This record gives sequence, C-alpha cells and structure tokens, in this order.
Amino acid sequence: MAKEIKVKQRQEEEYKDLLNRLNRIEGQIRGIKGMVEKNAYCVDILTQSAAANAALNSFNKVLLSNHIHTCVADGIREGDDEVIDELVKMIQKLMK
Repeated sequence: MAKEIKVKQRQEEEYKDLLNRLNRIEGQIRGIKGMVEKNAYCVDILTQSAAANAALNSFNKVLLSNHIHTCVADGIREGDDEVIDELVKMIQKLMK
C-alpha cells in the first residue's frame, strides 16, 4: 500500500518567507563550497558552516511553528489525534 502524500496550502507570506530563508541558506552553502574549493582556513569554513546550520535551525523553528498553528491545530479540532503522534515523532527527529 502506497503512503498517502500530504500537501498544505500555505499563505503567500509564509510561502515567500520560507523560500527566502531557503535561498539564503542555499547561498551560504554555495559560499562554503567555494571556500573549500579555494582552500580557505578551516576555522573560517567552520564559522560559515555554523552560521548555515543556525539558519537551517531557524528555518525549522519557523516551519514547525507554522505547522503547529495550522496543521496540528486543525487536526486536533477535527478529532485527529494522529497529528499529535506525528508531531512528537518530528520533534524527536529534530532534537537528534
């Protein structure tokens, strides 16, 4: 049996914010790659890598908050307790 593919219609503001964040992260990663290609000093690369990691964590926090306020809240209102189990599993993955 194939797994159900879920989708979410995002508000335009949320959509743009998420894409802007991802574009900045993508740019940071390209910058790190360029630093490696140019044999930059390890500490400088690590500093940029830490910044990219912080940006990705920030993205995850925003997306998780949006998910809780919309998908999870709607699921609970509709009596779908599975959304809680799904949320707990997701938080466990994020905290590894």
